[in-house]
Parts: sequence; C-alpha cells; structure tokens
Amino acid sequence: MDLGIAGRKALVCASSRGLGRACATALAEAGCEVIINGRDEAKLAAAADEIAKATGAKVIAVAGDVGSEAGRAALLAACPSADILVNNNSGPPPKDFRQLSRDAMVEGLDANMMTPILLVQQVIDGMIERRFGRIINITSGSVKMPMTGLDLSSGARAGLTSFLSGVARQVAESNVTINNILPGAFDTDRLKSAGAAQAKMRGVSYDDLQSARRQSIPAKRFGNPEEFGKLCAFLASAHAGYITGQNMLIDGGAYPSAF
Repeated sequence: MDLGIAGRKALVCASSRGLGRACATALAEAGCEVIINGRDEAKLAAAADEIAKATGAKVIAVAGDVGSEAGRAALLAACPSADILVNNNSGPPPKDFRQLSRDAMVEGLDANMMTPILLVQQVIDGMIERRFGRIINITSGSVKMPMTGLDLSSGARAGLTSFLSGVARQVAESNVTINNILPGAFDTDRLKSAGAAQAKMRGVSYDDLQSARRQSIPAKRFGNPEEFGKLCAFLASAHAGYITGQNMLIDGGAYPSAF
C-alpha cells in the first residue's frame, strides 16, 4: 500500500533502537525524510546509516537528550517544519511507589508527559497551516493495565494521553491528527532491563519472570518491533486522517477487554 507520505518530514524521538527505530525505519520505507534521535552518538550514527542503506531514504541524525531543552532545540533546528512527529522517550525504571522521591516524580513527569507536549506545541501550528500533520505518541499498555513498579511511568503517560485528547479534537478539522500507540511486551532492550528490575523486586529469576509473562499473552510471544513500526507508519499516512484521539493497543491480546 502506498501510504501517501513520500517526501514528508518525520521527526522521530529516541529512535536509535527499539520501537523508536522501528517507527523511523517504517516511515523511511514509506518515503519520508526521517530525523532520528538518541543520546549515544555512535549508536545513532550507525542506526542512521543502516536505515538509509536499507530504505534509500534521507536520514538525519541528531544526537541529544530529547528530555532536555537543548536536545529539543537541536531536533527542531534540524526539522523546523515537521509533518510527522513521533514522541518517544525512555520511562523511569521500575520501583516501588513508596520509594519515589518528589524529584524522581518530577523527572518522570518531565520525560513522559511534559517533553512530548512541549514538542507538540512547537510543531502543531505549522501542521495546521500546511493542513497536514500526524502526531503519534508512544505510551504504554500500562496506561490501560497498570503494572507493579511502573506507577510513575503509567501515571505520566496517562497524563499525556488526557492532555492531548482535547487538543486532538481542536485540530482535527485541519487534517492534523493525534493518536497514541500503547505497546505491550515487545522484544526490546527496554523489556529486558525492566524485566530484570521487576525480577529483583519480586525475588524471582529473570528467566522465570519473562517466561511467565510470555505465557500470559494470548499470542504466546513478545512483539516484534517491526510490527509496531508498521502501525505507526499507517497512523502517519494520508489514509489515517479520520483517526484521531485514539489509543491503539498492540499487545498480542494481553489486555482482557471486549472494548
């Protein structure tokens, strides 16, 4: 399927690996010019080179922490007129909520709620003027089904969801959409590090915990990041203009609900 976004500029945060990289790759395959981002310059440069070679797309690498003012400024300088914005950022490590300090809570809210909102503020008016914009926020399945130890991450992402829900309705008439993708368990470095922390919290082995989690998923497997990237690319496409303010859960059936 031709997604109708060839030549569009896509800004993908935290995209040197994992789900962010999968999104950047899928958008590059669709013909977008992609700006990728990460804190590790060497890994970022390698990712940019690999995506460009695999897709033939123009890929611009911008090193920096998207959670910092300087990092966001560098991204926006590299892509001042983004047509597509994919908000993504690492979440706080799993921790018992009793052990969260005020500073830790503010840091979590800054990374997973305020940073995406600040980027949306910077790009949305240009999208409205051009009458095309796609904003996709990578949140988490834990927004709908909380997980022990991820209270701060879940709360911050739920705040982002609610904040932008109203904004999505304000800009829909300008062909600007805002949607969220809620990943379940995907085979990424984040899954491994979070699993190790949760295993330690619960006093069980990492292998036992991951095996039990895999078996709890109706699909009986962890997700492939490529599957996630394809969904992101469709939501960014010209065909998705009537989808906005939605939370797309992609979790192999783990969330037990009929609606």
